[in-house]
Amino acid sequence: MKLGGTLSFFFWHLVLLFARPYVTDAAGGRWQLLQRNIGIAAMHMQLLNNDRVVIFDRTDFGRSNLSLPNGKCRNDPDETAVKIDCTAHSVEYDVASNSFRALFVQTDVWCSSGSVVPDGRLIQTGGFNDGERKVRIFKPCSGCDWEEIGDGLAARRWYATNHILPDGRQIVIGGRRQFNYEFYPKTSSSSNTYSLPFLAQTNDANIENNLYPFVFLNVDGNLFIFSNNRAVLLDYARNKIVKTYPAIPGGDPRCYPSTGSAVLLPLKNLQAQFVEAEVLVCGGAPKGSYSQAAKGKFIGALNTCARIKITDKDPQWVMETMPRARVMGDMILLPNGNVLIINGAAAGTAGWEYGRNPVLNPVIYRPNSKLGSRFELENPTTIPRMYHSTAILLRDGRVLVGGSNPHIGYEFNNVLFPTELRLEAFYPSYLDTEFSNLRPQILSPASQAKLNHGQKLRVRFSVAGKLAQNLVSVTMVAPSFTTHSFSMNHRLLLLSAAKVTSLGNSRYEVQVTTPGSAYLAPSGYYLFFVVHQDIPSQGIWVQL
Repeated sequence: MKLGGTLSFFFWHLVLLFARPYVTDAAGGRWQLLQRNIGIAAMHMQLLNNDRVVIFDRTDFGRSNLSLPNGKCRNDPDETAVKIDCTAHSVEYDVASNSFRALFVQTDVWCSSGSVVPDGRLIQTGGFNDGERKVRIFKPCSGCDWEEIGDGLAARRWYATNHILPDGRQIVIGGRRQFNYEFYPKTSSSSNTYSLPFLAQTNDANIENNLYPFVFLNVDGNLFIFSNNRAVLLDYARNKIVKTYPAIPGGDPRCYPSTGSAVLLPLKNLQAQFVEAEVLVCGGAPKGSYSQAAKGKFIGALNTCARIKITDKDPQWVMETMPRARVMGDMILLPNGNVLIINGAAAGTAGWEYGRNPVLNPVIYRPNSKLGSRFELENPTTIPRMYHSTAILLRDGRVLVGGSNPHIGYEFNNVLFPTELRLEAFYPSYLDTEFSNLRPQILSPASQAKLNHGQKLRVRFSVAGKLAQNLVSVTMVAPSFTTHSFSMNHRLLLLSAAKVTSLGNSRYEVQVTTPGSAYLAPSGYYLFFVVHQDIPSQGIWVQL
């Protein structure tokens, strides 16, 4: 036992065995166990445009529960755990067949970052030890495996954040003891790091609370960067802060290890001269929680969300209260524009054995509802998802959930929360069978269609039941690279739509206009949905 002692261990296992989580006030949603053991802990996840999910943890956990194929072994003299390791630390999960295969990753990807570039490749950066300056590539092709480029980064990146830029490059921001950013791929004019004093200013001594900063591309092309409890707007082309936002009321930290989460709320009215953008930050841990957890005292997590219109001239945070306090939660944009808050704990912080009281109930946040009535509690899982858990949106509208490894290595016995190798899916209530006759089915365009910015597009779809023409919308969602409670590059765009016209036989057409610039929607692959009465179709892939 590392923390909590034997009594605490048995107490919590009895709680999880006999407790009846909050079901009576839950609105809906259901869970399905997909895999009992994928062999590794799902610490990082990315959906690719072939409907396969790249999952990986870290190479210095020790041996995993999944062997590499064909007798292949990883030989790394710099490894801190097992120098010759014949087990996998990455898998590719095939959504359609609910199957997975082992992948080979050479250097340590622990607490790394990444983003998908416009051609669909995952460019993955940094990590720990011999992986801290590495760049790796994963292509969405049959039988493909990781390709390692080598030291492609100018600085060590551990707990950094990546974001795709309008020109197709990605920016890599921060990381442990790195108060700067850099770009990838490198050019003659961007081969070095660029100082970002804001990250040093938000660094709490001996605790940090500035890691995995929340980064979003604003509609003006600048980057909104949130660290600790406040934010700035960065003109990365000129390395200049162009706006400073007020601190969140209360001043509590929201970034790792006081890990809250954040999303850029759906962008709409995209043809307007001025497009508004809002950011929502939820959960986290109060000041001092990390230090107290190190002493065995686990402070209750934050139960507040803070929402700010980042495009306002005088932006102010608006506070809201969640149904449950939550630290280490994940926030996922659903196809209908609502936000799912899932995973995490009600006490403690991120860190080895530092979380307590798993929060089993997800929450739906409806951004367009009135203040005070936006949260809806959902049905619970039975699997605690603590430190190192993940969640991502799938094309069929489910949310894939995995991970939880609050230990230095793979630990399955005599620990409070064992290493979790199960993979499950959360079905939001819009997937209930009672809504089948209202669920749209996209007829055209075909999946993998190539679209241009500002293109007028005729979308054809069918609905078996009665259509409410004024409740039809079309959305595009950029799939996220999710790790440590933050979904990097995640954004949803509500496309401007003309009137729906009937084509007969329960078939309809709506004309939409795609986002007009890469500031609104960087080029790349998006999930494309038709939504009817808040019920999304199965998505298709489009390449913008």
